[in-house]
Amino acid sequence: MVLRRDAVSLDGRVAVVTGAGAGIGRAVAAAFAEFGARVAIWERDEVAAAAAADEIGGLACTTDVRDPEQVDAALAETNEKIGPPTILVNNAGGVFRSGLLDTSTNGWEALIRINLTQVLVCTQRVARVMVDSGAGGSIVNISTIEGVRAAPGFAAYAAAKAGVVNFTKTAALELAPHDIRVNGLAPDFTLTESLSRMAPGGAESAKLMVPLGRAGHVDEMAGAAIFLASDLSSYVTGQTLHVDGGTAAAGGWYHHPDDGHYILGRPT
Repeated sequence: MVLRRDAVSLDGRVAVVTGAGAGIGRAVAAAFAEFGARVAIWERDEVAAAAAADEIGGLACTTDVRDPEQVDAALAETNEKIGPPTILVNNAGGVFRSGLLDTSTNGWEALIRINLTQVLVCTQRVARVMVDSGAGGSIVNISTIEGVRAAPGFAAYAAAKAGVVNFTKTAALELAPHDIRVNGLAPDFTLTESLSRMAPGGAESAKLMVPLGRAGHVDEMAGAAIFLASDLSSYVTGQTLHVDGGTAAAGGWYHHPDDGHYILGRPT
């Protein structure tokens, strides 16, 4: 077999991207459309969903993916208007700071629901369509580096994202007989609206904390999503790809602000 340049094409495929009204999700949706897919944007913010869909010529489905009934309705609309999905990107999520000693069970459950439970709901519904069609497909779960390292102040969020990483592996095995591949992306510093709100100096911090010396761009996450959604990764399943400029590999090593050499532990 000779690898052909059209292996990266998504022509004729239908993709669902959750939480695609902004940030990484919106960039992924735009990239999928650019590479030929018909894209459904499942986003709970009606205005953001419409704007993103208009931008790429996609389908806007105002949907709260935490609600199974809304997911069912969005899937029915997607099937009817643009066809059965062969690609799903579980990008929707949310985070807020909550110290371990102060976290309420309601807060814990809210973070688990938006970051983990909805991944099951969307994967289950869309995978059933893929199985019924017999066409196979690709599912991409967006987690984070916090899924594999400690995150003081964000225990529930980190636990949920760790669950996404393991869910990806298990779903990959269960769905492999149906030719459905399941993989993940784990970003770190990425220039999104939410990063700007949570860490206004994040881009500057990245110069020291990220081995490549800069924050990532949403289009770089989209590029990795194209790889996992397309035939370029036809033999890849059960993997979570760290698109993070090297921070997962660094394991605590940072650039010293004076000379740029690596030191273990953040410089004071």
